[in-house]
Amino acid sequence: MKVLVACEFSGIVREAFVKKGHKAISCDLLPTEITGNHYQGDVFDIIDDGFDLMIAHPPCTYLCSSGLHWNNRTPGREGLTRQALAFVRKLLSSDIEKICLENPIGKINTAIRKPNQYIQPYYFGHDASKKTGLWLKNLPELMGTKYIEPRLVDGKNRWGNQTDSGQNKLPPSKDRWKLRSTTYQGWADAMADQWGGL
Repeated sequence: MKVLVACEFSGIVREAFVKKGHKAISCDLLPTEITGNHYQGDVFDIIDDGFDLMIAHPPCTYLCSSGLHWNNRTPGREGLTRQALAFVRKLLSSDIEKICLENPIGKINTAIRKPNQYIQPYYFGHDASKKTGLWLKNLPELMGTKYIEPRLVDGKNRWGNQTDSGQNKLPPSKDRWKLRSTTYQGWADAMADQWGGL
C-alpha cells in the first residue's frame, strides 16, 4: 500500500509500515527524527498523491481536554481551537480510502464526532496510560496485542508513566509536548500488522 503518516516527525509509524513492505511517507512541519521517506512541509501539498491509507496525528495542543480550560483565560486561544478543528475536518474529508486519525480526548469528540474506539498503551505492551481516540474510515478497530497489568494505589489502577495520584510523571519542560506526543511503538506495530494487509 501507499501510506501517508500525516503530522509525524518521529518516523515511528512510517517505519512500522516500511518494515511490512509498504511504501510509506511521513509528513510534518518538523524534520523527521528517524532517517527515511519524509516530506517536511504542509500535508496538503501531498495529500492528493494517490495514497491508500492515511494515519493522521494532528497536533492536540488546542484540542485536548487538558488544555481547553485555557480558552476562556487566554485571548485568541478559542480561535486557535477553531483552526485546529478545521484542520481535522479537512484531514478526515480527504479523498483517501482508509483513514485513521488519532487524538487524546478533547474537542473533536464534541465538535465533530465521537471516535470509533479508544486505545491505551497498556493494551499494546507499554507500561503507560494515555487514553486516545481513533476516528476510523474503512478500517476495523485496532485489536490489543499485549496487556500490561497496572499497579494498585489505594484501589486505583496506575501505570509506569503515572504518579500515585494518576498525573503524568513528565515534569514541565520545553520539549514535554514532543515527548508526550510521540506514538507508542506498540500502537505503530499493531497498525502496520492489522491494517497493512487490508
